[in-house]
Amino acid sequence: MKLSEKQGGVLLMLLSALFFSAMQVAVSYSGSRIPVMEQVFCRNLISLVVAFVLIRKNNLSLFGDKSVQPLLFGRSFFGFVGVISLFYASSHARQADVSILSKMSPFLVTLLACVFLKEKLSKVQLPALLLAFAGVVIVAGPTFHSDFLPLSMAFFSSVTSGIAYTLLRYSKGKTDGMTVIMHFSTFSAVCSIPFTLGNFVVPNAKELMALVLIGLFGSLGQIALTYAYRLAPAGEVSIYNYSGILFSMVLGFLCLGETIPATSFIGGALVIAASLLVYVYSRRQEKKQA
Repeated sequence: MKLSEKQGGVLLMLLSALFFSAMQVAVSYSGSRIPVMEQVFCRNLISLVVAFVLIRKNNLSLFGDKSVQPLLFGRSFFGFVGVISLFYASSHARQADVSILSKMSPFLVTLLACVFLKEKLSKVQLPALLLAFAGVVIVAGPTFHSDFLPLSMAFFSSVTSGIAYTLLRYSKGKTDGMTVIMHFSTFSAVCSIPFTLGNFVVPNAKELMALVLIGLFGSLGQIALTYAYRLAPAGEVSIYNYSGILFSMVLGFLCLGETIPATSFIGGALVIAASLLVYVYSRRQEKKQA
């Protein structure tokens, strides 16, 4: 059975969420000795190598034509700023609070895609997003007792990520997806160097393996995310990013021995229900148009 572009986009977004959740497990395995920016650098360095190999194998452009540089720099800049903002917030605020505010990006992607990309907003998208977001709130259990600045940075991360993901969708047909990934990985790796050199820690064998896994899972997640937004409308596919909450719970339980409270099952059920709502509605609309 051949998948439609929308179905392919949904599948890739689910895979992206799974890979990024696995990356977070690898981050936990790396321990607290390795600085955050060193982890960011290693992730992007490995992504850069993976993208370079695939680009050379398929005879694609490394960094794109001159005409698309503003688009590529915009995607790379906002994506990198989003990562830095999120790491700052994670280091200075409660994780539950950060998780909620950083998960605003699907709403922003839907809004930006509707305004700037002229994507049509279906009648189930906003209710489904609200349902999924309610599930995330139940899972995370935020109190918002953190300081204002890190909370603002967490929300700012959602804004910049939303812009970056919208630009990913806009890049469709203008340059290859691997070129977008190569540009972003190179930009992020280079910008991470000053922070990494200033606080570099030589990893031991276990930490080195964890860093490699961070890079590999991060690379796979980035590839899946990039092509998900290129295959399907940004407003429709963004909601499936919430599946990362479910994958994180399961992987945390299986790999890290973390417990799953009853509220997490309730919140997870809401996320699944919201995703199914969008998927079933989308399938019905496709059948009507066929």
